[in-house]
Amino acid sequence: MSDKTMTVEEVVSRLDSGMTLGIGGWGSRRKPMALVRALLRSGISDLTLVSYGGPDVGMLAAAGRIRKLVAAFATLDSIPLEPHYRAARERGAFELMEIDEAMFLWGLKAAANRLPFLPVRAALGSDVMRVNPGLRTVTSPYEDGETFVAAPALRLDAALVHVNRADRQGNGQYLGPDPYFDDLFCQAAETAYVSCERIVDTAELTKEAPPQSLLISRLDVTGVVEAPGGAHFTSCAPDHTRDEAFQKHYARTPWAEFSGRFLGGDEQDYRDAVRVWHEERS
Repeated sequence: MSDKTMTVEEVVSRLDSGMTLGIGGWGSRRKPMALVRALLRSGISDLTLVSYGGPDVGMLAAAGRIRKLVAAFATLDSIPLEPHYRAARERGAFELMEIDEAMFLWGLKAAANRLPFLPVRAALGSDVMRVNPGLRTVTSPYEDGETFVAAPALRLDAALVHVNRADRQGNGQYLGPDPYFDDLFCQAAETAYVSCERIVDTAELTKEAPPQSLLISRLDVTGVVEAPGGAHFTSCAPDHTRDEAFQKHYARTPWAEFSGRFLGGDEQDYRDAVRVWHEERS
């Protein structure tokens, strides 16, 4: 079996402007932030971004990299609305397709199964249909004759996700309380890149955790990156909690000031800058 290990820079070198990019995790939980930071260091832009949004959406929106966003929300969890996303949206910086969480899920499932859409009851009777006039309904061909929303497939050119452990072949393991939908992001994408807290031998993946924790199959993965702390400042339980103090700093700091101090160099520069920031506060 092939060794799929890469660096964050090698992953980004395989991405292009204009892509439809899916980013896993949920809100401010287990986001592939090291990959997002590498993306911000590149010149890639004009992205259609598909995400259960958190600071990934906020940072890429603030940096002007998003052409269209497909999302159910953009939140920092402990801060209900992602402030940099909100600022970009209020100035009309990108197109938004706002759908509910169920439609988002079924859109990923449709793409993973190479279907054009899947029927879903969610959104019927809500403003989702009003704010997305391109959405369509379908009628059941059976006796019930029920009407459903046709949740369109969320097909991705590439997906970025972060997990706790992975092996060199791309099998990915989560050890926290929720898998989110990282496996579906990988299955819905033409290429998928997994960052992890630690790369281990394949046998180690199930040594102390059940087989059910093996969320992502190597068959769906193009590249794997070892990135300790790669979800910072979001949480990656049980490896680390969310850095709440730093998240608050991110939320209240003007983007130019934040990006200038923390995102001007490589990933080690970022870690050093965060460490110095914490030392200044203590």
